[in-house]
Amino acid sequence: MKKRAVCILSGGMDSTLASYMAKDEGYDIIAVHFNYGQRTEKRELKAFRDICEDLQIKEKYEIDIPFFTQIGASALTDKSIDVPVDGLESGVPITYVPFRNGIFLSIATAIAEKESANALFIGVVEEDSSGYPDCTDDFIKSITNTINVGTKESTVLEIKTPLVHLMKDEIVLKALELNVPLNLTWSCYKEEEEACGVCDSCRLRLNGFKKANSEDKIPYKVK
Repeated sequence: MKKRAVCILSGGMDSTLASYMAKDEGYDIIAVHFNYGQRTEKRELKAFRDICEDLQIKEKYEIDIPFFTQIGASALTDKSIDVPVDGLESGVPITYVPFRNGIFLSIATAIAEKESANALFIGVVEEDSSGYPDCTDDFIKSITNTINVGTKESTVLEIKTPLVHLMKDEIVLKALELNVPLNLTWSCYKEEEEACGVCDSCRLRLNGFKKANSEDKIPYKVK
């Protein structure tokens, strides 16, 4: 029986690489994307669809989660809060969306159970991330146990995080090795036409390409 994996695919560089790694491991992919009121929602959705087309994914879900804009508390979902552009903050940054990955993984688990999948892939990065508590190895281990306790006995899911201990330049190099079309991905927190180049996500991405001695081919306002 063919292995099946649900891949949480935002359209960003990390989740895209994780999805291509799932394909490289021989999984049939079920792609899941979340529209949660983020500033770059339309651009991320375009990236998701472009990547699904490149991967020839037939089974995909586009899930709307409107309540994140209701609770606010994050610069990604509340436009009254400015996205930081002065470098990485200490502690948990204002771009953290409360328990986002926990909610994403819960919904993805329901889909995986319905689809009889064996694994969930998520492109969390602990080593070189922005300090989000739901991107850590400890969190993934804990929620893996929880979802397997809270699902049918016949459902046995592994959460696979192939990028969790990689640095951004290693992610770029791995993506190039697997011929991942990074030009289709989108990472900017602020803009949808040209990446701003100054938000935390753009800074991490650009620094990764620089350290990997490679050129990022998406358009930037500032590079």
